[in-house]
Amino acid sequence: MKTLTLYRPIGKGELMLIEGLNFEAFPPRLDWQPIFYPVLNQAYANKIALDWNTKDEFSGYVGAVTKFNVNAEYAATFKVENVGDKNHNELWVPAAEMDTFNDNIIGKIEIVKVFFGEKFELGVHSLLDQFFKKEESK
Repeated sequence: MKTLTLYRPIGKGELMLIEGLNFEAFPPRLDWQPIFYPVLNQAYANKIALDWNTKDEFSGYVGAVTKFNVNAEYAATFKVENVGDKNHNELWVPAAEMDTFNDNIIGKIEIVKVFFGEKFELGVHSLLDQFFKKEESK
């Protein structure tokens, strides 16, 4: 089976929900979120995580970039939307499709990069604390 690698920038709250799903699925969208939009490259995911999540209180002032593989044939049923620069491409998945989308994830959702904002506080989530300590030791 061919797979497509996708990325999703997330904040602390979504990370905790994904962890609760054993890193095998994304949580359902909230009522005000009609679309799930993973992105097609890590550079764009990094930009969102750094520029937006690290400055957002709801995100816990942290931006984590997740990487995951999805069945390529299934992913091809969704439109790719360009929302800015040439590499700002997102796969637009309707919220109603989340269960089926999650069923088409192959393997685990990985955390590949974490960015911390100035207002990030240690001790809120042990997994984030581990990443923060790794970054500080570099």
